[in-house]
Amino acid sequence: MAFAAAVVAGVRVRAGNKENNDMKKIIIIDGGPRRNMNTAQMLRRFAEGVTSVDESIEVKTVRLYDLDYKGCMSCMACKVKGRASNVCKFKDALTPLLEEIAQADGLVLGSPIYFGDVTGQMRAFLERLSFPWLSYNDYSMTAPKRMPVVLIETMNGLPDRNNSNGYGSMEYCIASALGEPEHLAAYNTYQVKDYGRFELASFSEEAKRRWRDAHWEEDLQKAFDAGRRMAQGAADGLLR
Repeated sequence: MAFAAAVVAGVRVRAGNKENNDMKKIIIIDGGPRRNMNTAQMLRRFAEGVTSVDESIEVKTVRLYDLDYKGCMSCMACKVKGRASNVCKFKDALTPLLEEIAQADGLVLGSPIYFGDVTGQMRAFLERLSFPWLSYNDYSMTAPKRMPVVLIETMNGLPDRNNSNGYGSMEYCIASALGEPEHLAAYNTYQVKDYGRFELASFSEEAKRRWRDAHWEEDLQKAFDAGRRMAQGAADGLLR
């Protein structure tokens, strides 16, 4: 099954998938290392969009960089005959989160793009999330339940010039097991707050500021609107 190439110009959108409109809990996964920079801000705005529709929906944000865990250990515990599981069985700090996601009603993944890919922490998390979904009997992908998913990327690249592979091959697993995700991408984001402190001569702080002034509030609004759509159970709609 083919999925879309890297990042296209503007914000990328695909239809979501939701089995019902009874939205009770949304889990937001922050795969970035910095608590108050671009990815974290986008995810906060998404959460605000959710609660602006319905304050009774529980929104839980988890920072992967706060957890001590590893990627898939190839222990094969999820594939044991008679005891196969579509939730990872390896025990560490990620275990409770994976069990919680299995019962959630919506999932949001956010990551900065480093060297063209999501962070190592996000990739390791996605291995643990997705491998138990995969059947080696028929290669089907089955999660405990389907739910709407939003994938958020923040990056230094421009819409027409970037090397982002986004969520890469893991996106196929997400789409197959949970439902086709919606995408948001914020481009040309600030790398640091003070460019004068760092060896970043190839970047123009003034050009960065102009881009940010023109686009950042719009990017945050798109995250807010995506949160509203998920809360409204309208993830099958297209961004307008």
